Amino acid sequence: MISTVYIGLGSNVGDREQYLMTALENIDAHPDIEVSQVSSFLENPAVAAYPQPDFLNAVAELKTVLTPQELHVIFLDLETRSGRRSKGTNDPRTLDIDILLYQDEIICTDELMIPHPMMHERHFVLAPLSEIAPHIVHPLLQMTVTELLRNKVS
Repeated sequence: MISTVYIGLGSNVGDREQYLMTALENIDAHPDIEVSQVSSFLENPAVAAYPQPDFLNAVAELKTVLTPQELHVIFLDLETRSGRRSKGTNDPRTLDIDILLYQDEIICTDELMIPHPMMHERHFVLAPLSEIAPHIVHPLLQMTVTELLRNKVS
C-alpha cells in the first residue's frame, strides 16, 4: 500500500539551501519513495536556548511503501551523511528531517512519535505545510493544518 507522508526539513549551518536540496534529491532517488510536493523554503529564527543562525525550513509530501520506522532510519542516515553531529533539540544542524504525519497513524515509541509532538506549535512547520496540504487533519487534534496555523498566529 502506498502511504502519504509529510516531512519537515531544516538547516541552519553552512549552505542551508544546498543541504535541503540534496536531502530532497536523495529522498526522491530512493526506489521506494517519491517526493510529490515541496513547499517554499522559508527563513525562520532558531528556537533555541542560545543564539544561533536562522533556519531555512520546508515541508515535503512523500508517497512511499516504506514503514515509518524504515523512513526514520533513512532520514537519520541522511542527517549523519550531511555532517550532523548531534540530535540535540537546541543544537545547530546541517540537516534536520522529521516525520510530521504518516497517513493518519499515531505512533508513540522511544524512537519515533507521529504525529510530530510539536508540529502544531511551530509556525515554521505549519506555514510551509499549509502551502501544500492545508486541509490535512491532525489525527490527534482533529483540526486541519489551516485551523492549526490560524490558532498559532492568533
